[in-house]
Amino acid sequence: MNTALILAGGVGNRLGANIPKQFIEILGKPVLAYTIEEFEKHPDIDAILVACVKPYIDYMWEMKEKYNFTKLKWVCEGGDTFQGSVLNGVRFLEDKIGREDIVLVHFGASPFITPDIITDNIRVCREKGNAISATDYMYLSGVKKSTKSVTDPDNYTEEYIDRDTIAAMNSPHAFQYGFISGMYKEAIETGMIDKVEPHTTTLMYAMGKKIYFSYGSQINIKITRKEDLDLFEGYVLMKQRRAQQNR
Repeated sequence: MNTALILAGGVGNRLGANIPKQFIEILGKPVLAYTIEEFEKHPDIDAILVACVKPYIDYMWEMKEKYNFTKLKWVCEGGDTFQGSVLNGVRFLEDKIGREDIVLVHFGASPFITPDIITDNIRVCREKGNAISATDYMYLSGVKKSTKSVTDPDNYTEEYIDRDTIAAMNSPHAFQYGFISGMYKEAIETGMIDKVEPHTTTLMYAMGKKIYFSYGSQINIKITRKEDLDLFEGYVLMKQRRAQQNR
């Protein structure tokens, strides 16, 4: 069984909107609905769980009915961080799926996901126990003097990073359920979960776990800023035009 765990627990502060970014409508449809739709349509996905920001849980069930998401089986409350939402989802699934089943974790605000990304994520996870969609890094890179944004006038770089040594990791991130549930149990029991940045990949690094790569795409961005919404609107219009041409 393959279950998509869609993370919709964030509030999208960087976007500056008055609603969480995953619920902003593009051409009359919430961003999150576009994301869920890609997993709904994929033949290898059996069920969908959304870890949702609490005030929108009822709206999620309305969305299920409106868009006929038959694979959307469950909605649970999201966490305060990425890792918190993942952990809530993993705990929720404890009595619902088996240890060998696969969980694909994906951002609700990443609607550019494509079928080939999902397919390869599942394939690698079946072989290795986990998989993260990744691409080779394509930009010139340098170490920032501080952790502040590059827009800070006092920030600069004086140290080069060889881009051939960098893997740009994205979502979805797939796990065998027994692997991720066991990892979180160990991290909580040892206190490791409180010592690292709140992200599943950084926890894996800290615990000495290997992260295996699956196919990724530069197009599969997470909507973070206002211009990303414009980009996605153009992407949707392009897909609609191609669909009409192929009829």
